[in-house]
Amino acid sequence: MRWLMVALTLSALVTNARADELTPEESAIQIHGFVSQGALLTSDNNFLANTERGSFEFSEGAITITKQLDSKLRVGFQLFARDLGPLGNYSAKFDWFNLDYHWRDWLGVRAGRVKIPWGLYNDSADVDAAHAVVLLPQSIYSIANRDFLLAQTGVEIYGYRRIGALGALDYRAFAGTVYLQLPATPAVMYSNEDVPYIVGTRVAWETPAPGLRVVGSVYGAELSADAVQPGVPFTLHPVQQSKGVMASLEYTADALVVAAEYSRGHSEVTVPLPGMPPSVSAVTAEGGYLMASYRLAPWIQPAMYYSFSYPNVGNRDGSAQHSHDSAASLRFDITPNWILKIEGHAVRGTAGVTEAMNPDGRSNRWYLLAAKTTVYF
Repeated sequence: MRWLMVALTLSALVTNARADELTPEESAIQIHGFVSQGALLTSDNNFLANTERGSFEFSEGAITITKQLDSKLRVGFQLFARDLGPLGNYSAKFDWFNLDYHWRDWLGVRAGRVKIPWGLYNDSADVDAAHAVVLLPQSIYSIANRDFLLAQTGVEIYGYRRIGALGALDYRAFAGTVYLQLPATPAVMYSNEDVPYIVGTRVAWETPAPGLRVVGSVYGAELSADAVQPGVPFTLHPVQQSKGVMASLEYTADALVVAAEYSRGHSEVTVPLPGMPPSVSAVTAEGGYLMASYRLAPWIQPAMYYSFSYPNVGNRDGSAQHSHDSAASLRFDITPNWILKIEGHAVRGTAGVTEAMNPDGRSNRWYLLAAKTTVYF
């Protein structure tokens, strides 16, 4: 709210000082938004919600307000609410809010809560109309972790630079923090979670080959918390340091879009122990996918992808240590402002299926049917 008040104050000051730089259409407040309702049904394994018996707890809504203050400065925010199984419960929150000063094509600055540039689609994951599928590949874009993966609070610099016959570079670099609340389990309860920093960058190369983009993303972060375990007479203070890299390719040719991404992340947790050497554990995870979509007509767009993930590359045995997801989707653009998507998944492995929602066990092979309709303006 403090950021919003500052932004509105700047809006009034700058608009009065530089109103002559913009036409009335350019300086008008822009208001957009969407409302989505979905349904999820699984053959086995509750996934995201109580889906074995079918669930309509798959709802989203948002309103976005932006204003161009002058030719270089813009302010905006998005208010978002959702209900996804145990998550959200329609609690409205700011998805993002920032001041954006676009000084030159090759240099701009954003400050506030800014979307995290990770891979091809993280910064558009909140725009359902931008994608042909109901669920983006969960090995990379986990919808359950959306609240803290979408944006960070801090600063970002960005720019776009043509490099002659070699094409162009589009870059973003950021530093800040994220709000994170770790889920409690029977084995441990967390409190006082803190992310001292998260930093990263994404560089996209628009190659000389028409429609081909090559993208590289990296990040580093630190997380600390207080942890209480049954039977342990003192509070633990684990510190986790994480880093990750991702390589991405996207090819667009008229109605065809083909994308592929591969990520690898490493986390190391250090737990200080009284009178003893600290406990140190490390794990490396990997994931990736190949996806293609084709717009057959203005009103229909099929898509399909194969996605895989391994939470611990050092242990690939057992259904909980992997997930292989084959998906097929149909998108129908019923009107210019109303879309409907239907999607089927055949999954092997339970790496993305929580034990908490499946106390009676998890099945290695299972199926998911997802549907979603969105109205946007």
